[in-house]
Amino acid sequence: MTRTTNMTKTDDKIFWAFLSVFLLPAGFLLALFARKKDAYVMYYAKHSLVLCLFFVIVWVVGMLPLIGWVIRVVGIMLFLILWVLAFVAALSGEKKTLPVVTELAEKIEL
Repeated sequence: MTRTTNMTKTDDKIFWAFLSVFLLPAGFLLALFARKKDAYVMYYAKHSLVLCLFFVIVWVVGMLPLIGWVIRVVGIMLFLILWVLAFVAALSGEKKTLPVVTELAEKIEL
């Protein structure tokens, strides 16, 4: 019994875009090395890089006493919301914009 898959090129792009966002830095690297010429995948891979950098900045600032702890909690909640929005957008099959993230991602030249 052979099993066939009905994945089209569009499904493949959507899968790689989702993977690049969902796995954050590892996903960015996977997309960079495996799908660098695919504009749709790299669009969301750049979003992944921006989100990862945002998380690192929030984590570092969060080390400050008192105010840093508040910034960390708010920043992580914002990160989680943007992260979920990014991988839902990647699954949509369309290039959707996310507040601030898309503007920063479009400035990245690879």
